[in-house]
Amino acid sequence: MRLVACPDCHRQFDVTRVVAAEIRCACGAAVPNAVHAPVEAAVHRCGSCGAGLGAEAERCDYCAAPVVRDPGALSLICPECFARNAEDSRFCTACGVAFDPSPVAEPGEELPCVDCGGLMPPREVAGTPLNECPGCNGLWVRGDAFDDLVARAVDAARKSAPEGLATAEARAPRVAGGNPARREVRYRKCPVCEAFMHRKNYRKCSGVILDVCHDHGTWLDADELEEIAGFILANGGVPPVKEFAEPKVTTPLPDLSHDFRYGRRSDSAGGLGRSLLGLIAALLE
Repeated sequence: MRLVACPDCHRQFDVTRVVAAEIRCACGAAVPNAVHAPVEAAVHRCGSCGAGLGAEAERCDYCAAPVVRDPGALSLICPECFARNAEDSRFCTACGVAFDPSPVAEPGEELPCVDCGGLMPPREVAGTPLNECPGCNGLWVRGDAFDDLVARAVDAARKSAPEGLATAEARAPRVAGGNPARREVRYRKCPVCEAFMHRKNYRKCSGVILDVCHDHGTWLDADELEEIAGFILANGGVPPVKEFAEPKVTTPLPDLSHDFRYGRRSDSAGGLGRSLLGLIAALLE
């Protein structure tokens, strides 16, 4: 196993089968796919349970696991202190850090759709990697790419909309039935780790409910990218610096579902999210 650690948040990744020169951590940092040269370090902890060891111990007093000291049997390099460890170690025998790598979601990986169960092929929109479901037109966006996709969506919507977008008419409240509290509550699983995702009201006041795995990415239904872009444009036009930021917004969410500037809302598979995605790609060609 080849482990690397994020320089910012210290999340670990197993890059044994990764060929890319670098990977992206969920926190947004670039992690080089390069294992540090090993350093010689004294054995202070048990590789099985992490308990402290005596200088000459042959077995752990806590779990009775044997202490491996033969350099020829130490092939796993700690991503934090770079000490040699046995391949099956759960803890670094030098610094004590736990070996707990997160899965690497490569940009070219096909993923199962979290909504309809089909397969989502990978694609890029103006350099932003994502997975799009051909069945329901939902989008799976990695955590580090979400803000970039939103910024591009806002820019595309701004260029295609007439002047005077942020008017009193555009700031009108949502139509009846748009209250997210009235919608069916569905908890979906992350396509990478299969854990149930959190439901987040984008910027806590937009009414756009997103499905978020904090480790791997965000799911957008077919029209949710369109709704986010419209919400941002009607409330100052500046995308958030950080995902789910909390700006001081007092203006109610505009209803853009029947606004000719954005096209008529559709609850079918060909929702507005697909049309905006195509617009982004067309504007940046």
